[in-house]
Amino acid sequence: MFIHIGGDVIIFLKNLIAILDLEKTTVFPDTRNFLKTAEEEGFVMSIGDEMPKSFVLVETEYRYQVYLSPISPATLLKRCNRMLDQTHKVR
Repeated sequence: MFIHIGGDVIIFLKNLIAILDLEKTTVFPDTRNFLKTAEEEGFVMSIGDEMPKSFVLVETEYRYQVYLSPISPATLLKRCNRMLDQTHKVR
């Protein structure tokens, strides 16, 4: 199963590590340092031109990726839950 996280980006749920609220988590120095380091190392991808509301941490086959998404974390969580519910109904 997969979810749309903004723009033309779709990720597999099995690769999803975390969905975090950008505004609430960047008040912490550790989060800011993590995002700064990830950006310096080329792991951050901004989706679209809108102001990001969340960041999504994904593990791919070869590396980690951080997506800055214009979609709120609450909406992304609902999408994840909807996909997981559909998976359980199919079984």
